[in-house]
Amino acid sequence: MSLAEIMLAVLWAGLTAYVLFGGADFGGGIWDLLAGGAQAGRRRRDLIEHSIGPIWEANHVWLIFVIVLMWTGIPSVFAAIASTLYIPLTLAALGIIARGAAFAFRKVSIELWQRRLFGATFAFSSIVTPFFLGTVAGAISSGRVPAGIAEGDFLTSWLNPTSAVAGALAVGTAAYLAAVYLTRDAQRVGDKDLAEDFRRRALACGAVVGLVSAAGLVVLRADAPRLFTELTGGRALPFLVLSIVAGLVSLVLLWRRAFLAVRITASLAVAGLLWGWGVGQYPYLLAGVTLRQAAATDAVLAASLGALAVGALLLLPSLWWLYATFQRDHTARATVPRDLDH
Repeated sequence: MSLAEIMLAVLWAGLTAYVLFGGADFGGGIWDLLAGGAQAGRRRRDLIEHSIGPIWEANHVWLIFVIVLMWTGIPSVFAAIASTLYIPLTLAALGIIARGAAFAFRKVSIELWQRRLFGATFAFSSIVTPFFLGTVAGAISSGRVPAGIAEGDFLTSWLNPTSAVAGALAVGTAAYLAAVYLTRDAQRVGDKDLAEDFRRRALACGAVVGLVSAAGLVVLRADAPRLFTELTGGRALPFLVLSIVAGLVSLVLLWRRAFLAVRITASLAVAGLLWGWGVGQYPYLLAGVTLRQAAATDAVLAASLGALAVGALLLLPSLWWLYATFQRDHTARATVPRDLDH
């Protein structure tokens, strides 16, 4: 593998981590919105806050990682995407800021109207942010972002069928991952009622995401034929098959209440879809632009990858310890009340 290919693989691994961890955080906000009224949904919201509270800021490390690596490793692609898709990217950035601020302020608010205001902001931002990030992915995958500064149409580049489906799929995937993760979190704190509640939500959401994915293939056939061909009969087909099989297995595991194992299969289903897109589009990063054309010099790539290797020695163990600490059995000190309002 060339340095450029190694850089792209590392970038895609970071993007996968952001989708699996950060995406689930956004999904938690979606279920916060759908939790119910102030009293009926209190326990669901308590569980969501308990689950994402310690790590929601840490998960954005992966987004920063992807942005920095793209900026240094494929600067011309970064410039083209940022200048053409500045509207959805700006809206996504505002959503991330509003979501974080609302989540923090709601925790310290005393008045009910304040908690409702910050809660609504948190939930709304949790929906629009993954949607706009999904439209960016749709714009790139459908070839609507040409090389150059602001060469693409600033509206139709992300207001199109592929972007709409990608945005909906991003929201649905986030909600599905969150529901899957929350089943295990509820089980870990010893609340069987909440585990069953999020199990039902995960089953329903998984079925919807499957239908949206199938509809997405139909849209790709008409709007992004090259990617469709690669996904259905080219190099990306194994990843699509992996995603479908893992998704079906996840539904079975949810049905059988295997809440720990389903975390793995659900993550594989989402990762398979993401890597299928990447492999299907390779070697083109943008319309008519290959990795070889867009990559920085070997000297820059070597320095960037070397710095990443050193940083990973510090960052990865720290993140692993953070995640492991808050995934231990908390049954003995669970604080979520046991009565669930239906």
